[in-house]
Amino acid sequence: MGIGLTEEHVALAASVHGVAGRGADHAALAAQGLLGLHLPEECGGQGFGLLELCVAVEALGERRIRGAYLPTVLASAVLGAYGAELPAGTRLELLRGLAGGSLTAAVALLPGCAIGSAQAELFVVPAGDGGWAVLDRGDVTAGPLEGVDPDRPLCAVTARAVPAGRVLGGAPVRELAAVLLGADACGVAAWAVATAAGHAKVREQFGRPIGQFQGVKHRVAGALVALEQARAAVWDAARALDETRGPASGTEPAAGAAPGTAAEPGAVTKPEALSEPGAVTEPGAAGEGLGEEVRLAVSVAAVLAPDAAVRCTADAIQVLGGIGYTFEHDAHRYYRRALSGRMLAGDPGPWAEEAARMAVAGVRRRMEPDLPAEAAPVRDAIRAQAESLRAGEQAARRARLAREGWIMPHLPRPWGRSATPLEQVIIHQEFRDLGRPNLGIAAWAVPSIVRYGTREQQERFLPGTFAGEIVWCQLFSEPGAGSDLAGLTTKAARVEGGWSLTGQKIWTSLAQYAHWGICLARTSPDRPKHDGISYFLVDMSSPGVTVRPLKEINGDEIFNEVFLDDVFVPDDLVVGAVNEGWRVARDTLSHERVALGDSWGPGSRHTDMARHIARLPPLRQAQREQAGRLWAEGQAISALGLRVTLSQLAGADPGAAPSVRKLLGMRHAQAISEFCWSLDPSDRYWSRMILGTRAFTIGGGTTEVQLNIIAERALGLPRDP
Repeated sequence: MGIGLTEEHVALAASVHGVAGRGADHAALAAQGLLGLHLPEECGGQGFGLLELCVAVEALGERRIRGAYLPTVLASAVLGAYGAELPAGTRLELLRGLAGGSLTAAVALLPGCAIGSAQAELFVVPAGDGGWAVLDRGDVTAGPLEGVDPDRPLCAVTARAVPAGRVLGGAPVRELAAVLLGADACGVAAWAVATAAGHAKVREQFGRPIGQFQGVKHRVAGALVALEQARAAVWDAARALDETRGPASGTEPAAGAAPGTAAEPGAVTKPEALSEPGAVTEPGAAGEGLGEEVRLAVSVAAVLAPDAAVRCTADAIQVLGGIGYTFEHDAHRYYRRALSGRMLAGDPGPWAEEAARMAVAGVRRRMEPDLPAEAAPVRDAIRAQAESLRAGEQAARRARLAREGWIMPHLPRPWGRSATPLEQVIIHQEFRDLGRPNLGIAAWAVPSIVRYGTREQQERFLPGTFAGEIVWCQLFSEPGAGSDLAGLTTKAARVEGGWSLTGQKIWTSLAQYAHWGICLARTSPDRPKHDGISYFLVDMSSPGVTVRPLKEINGDEIFNEVFLDDVFVPDDLVVGAVNEGWRVARDTLSHERVALGDSWGPGSRHTDMARHIARLPPLRQAQREQAGRLWAEGQAISALGLRVTLSQLAGADPGAAPSVRKLLGMRHAQAISEFCWSLDPSDRYWSRMILGTRAFTIGGGTTEVQLNIIAERALGLPRDP
């Protein structure tokens, strides 16, 4: 999945790849309309927005396009959206020239350094007081600069004079540059991930492909994780800018149109907690007209995307080995491009500080899907149902939620509402305050009983589960079969009327409170590993069931050992066919409804961190930067979740994004806890969280297993025999 999600974006990326693959020069890019994708048609453009431009920039970045493309489209994006102060005729002439390829541009993003050639016809340079000017070549002194990337021209530029009518005011040049350079970085990183994965599949050492070695596999999978996180951040920043400026509007945003701050209810806002006297924490000060929410999205992209490109290209060289370090391979050119892009986007540290400052002040980025017009009548009907529930007695609400199928609405009737992805999203939004219960382990068991269970099993267990009368546990893991679940040894012997189960289970959450357990046991030990397993429903009060709680690192007792000694399970409590329990188990483990909201699971979140910081004395610079980086990671994970939702709404395959989101979320919760505890080790909540979150990268598939899954399923790396 690239930056773009829609069929149109996928087609655009494929078309750009085709153009770039034919070695297109600047004139060819102009002829294909790629210099004016984001401009209005009257300006010689295609009438799309910045998001479409980012889709094209990513595709060209993957091909490492040379020349003046990036500074030229950056200059036209600035003029198109924020150039209303220029005389209309001048502005129109410049935009048509940039879109048509007769003009090239250079943009001074760093003191004394501009991206673009000294021979460019147009120069965008700082003009003092946070303003910018658009100057002709005759108005500047420009000379070439040698950079680390020989294929990306840089120049030193100094304005001789600023003619009247050439000042833009406070245009967000650096913010636009950060997003476009972020899109280019995603393309560079995508090439690096694909190249490293392709090499790891065919390069053999020690008699097998190096992609089978877990060290290589995890390096390449980790690079893909960084790429997907960067794509989500750039995608969100581009759409935020489009929301502000209006797609291809060619005009400045109307007064009040820019999104403002969105403080959480009851949030403690004390931005001075991030500010030291004299601290410079606003790299985007010239873009203040954007609105805080948009600037927050841009800062997140600036923190994550350039670093991702550097990391991915460095990892590619490492996987390629000696050949990657030579001019014989293009890897060094992509690494150079990544380094150059990160320099031009600006030091990630101040961007991170800016993100942290806004987050602590209560700024929040909206992470809800924009639904199509046909959603309105669906919302009206669901809202009416929600209002009816709200008006009723709270004591009877759960019974109605269960009876009417609102608890797991994606399930088929009568257990759910057969809700479409669109309906699931709307139900999530309209039912937020109605306290729909979290079923815990039952949320995994119920769908499998619905799909594979008998009618009698469904009617016996599902109403009580939805009503909260039945608590479930999962009897899957064993001391010798954790991540390798199919290696379980619990035996089920045939007896009159059913089965006798004997074995030991471990890490069974809430087993001491559960009424029933879903249990895997081996019914045919002579069959292959994944065959001969059956799926049982075990009454936890049965004779022979012994539960021993395990005290965890934080003192809680959630996990348990469960011993099964000749536990009788009747035939009518086998779910699915005998010896086909692995199929049912896979359904239990992989079942996932439409990803909703911006939450990725239990534990600490970036929003928790912001509220914690707001209550503390001012942080040191290093702490502010770390807080900003953590915020950027958390917001990007939320954006990943939204991208998964939108893909599911469109009926498309979200690719690796759900696995990436899960992996990032669990690691992120640990990092947030560690950081917040370090700020105040006496805080009881964070003292518990730093211990409790340690389990997150173990339970439900360890980090290492998740990386294996990403490498093998998303990148096609060979499985270890």
